[in-house]
Amino acid sequence: MLPLAERLRPKTLDEYVGQTHLVGAGSVLRRSLDAGRLPSLILWGPPGVGKTSLAHLMAKQLERHFFELSAISAGVKDVRESIESARKQRFFNTPAPVLFIDEIHRFSKSQQDALLGAVERGTVVLIGATTENPSFEVIPALLSRCQVYILEPLSGEQLVAMVDEALRRDEFLRKLNVEVRAYEALIRVSGGDARKLYNALELVAEEAHATQVPVDDDLVQRVIQNNLARYDKTGEQHFDIISAFIKSIRGSDPNAALYWLARMLAGGEDIKFIARRLVISSSEDIGMANPNALLLATTTMQAVQMVGMPEARIILSQCVVYLATSPKSNASYSAINEAMGFVHQTGDLPVPLHLRNAPTKLMKDIGYGADYAYSHAQAGNFSQQAYAPGEAQAQTFYKPGNNPAEATLLERLKNWWPKKY
Repeated sequence: MLPLAERLRPKTLDEYVGQTHLVGAGSVLRRSLDAGRLPSLILWGPPGVGKTSLAHLMAKQLERHFFELSAISAGVKDVRESIESARKQRFFNTPAPVLFIDEIHRFSKSQQDALLGAVERGTVVLIGATTENPSFEVIPALLSRCQVYILEPLSGEQLVAMVDEALRRDEFLRKLNVEVRAYEALIRVSGGDARKLYNALELVAEEAHATQVPVDDDLVQRVIQNNLARYDKTGEQHFDIISAFIKSIRGSDPNAALYWLARMLAGGEDIKFIARRLVISSSEDIGMANPNALLLATTTMQAVQMVGMPEARIILSQCVVYLATSPKSNASYSAINEAMGFVHQTGDLPVPLHLRNAPTKLMKDIGYGADYAYSHAQAGNFSQQAYAPGEAQAQTFYKPGNNPAEATLLERLKNWWPKKY
């Protein structure tokens, strides 16, 4: 059986809930549709507010062929094949088919470039859906050829009406014959997302029917806590899973780390967010034990932005395995935290005179730069002079970790600074 959200997908614009500023009577977009016009456009709004449904309804009202791609799984080849299929649908003066790209912000520059020519020539009318600001996620050349429409979160009143309508219209829910006595928990768990609301309603209605109790807030909280365990990139589980992911890398378990990576990718997590966390982990958890980890993580961040999904999953996998199997050290992380704590306690200690810049004669006359020993002019390119101010001279913030790479650094530091190391 189809999910409730699919079973109740609106068939006409009059059945569509919300976004009256766009499709209500007399609105700009509605007037355009009523006149038979459909420009290329970007629908920008939070999850579950009807972007996909609106795209389908606009194409249906204007009787346009409809092609759909998901940026999570489609590559450049898929884009070109869809454009070619759309081109073959054009006969004489027939209107251009609609090409709908869900989560268009996940498309790389090369994938977006592949769309540009077809949009310019009018081969397709592009409708992109995004939860991210298109100013940052859509290339300027493509954005300039599209109108941007902002979709608003669904209100509590609209969500309540959707629950009542679902219980009235859906054949399966009608057979359950459940009574809803409280809506607050249902609305809260939905977070304004109609899809989450319908998922929760189905689960709760089945439980209410099985136990012969009405739907109230207590039932919703109990059922949702036990059953709605799916990845939500804006909710609590988002933070739980990224936490488990990073801790698996820190714990040197590549298999667990790959599992959590797969969970995030399957749930539609932003690959740039994952890559940013890998960059942080490479320095926080590996650091000087393997400095190349930061280089690989940074390159990974650049590569996933160039390639996009689905191929980016391979690049992310390589980086995750590399980081998880690298030696670990949080010495640099601990060092900067300790140094910042010391600065917070001691305030702005003055820069020693011999380290100050002296661009003018006056500065030189009052001692700026005096007695500074240029390290490269000393034996071994090292000068054992004071580089920190006052009481900071006695501090040892960086303490090398217990790993081969930092063991070598420790020997070097002992030779340079025997009183500290």
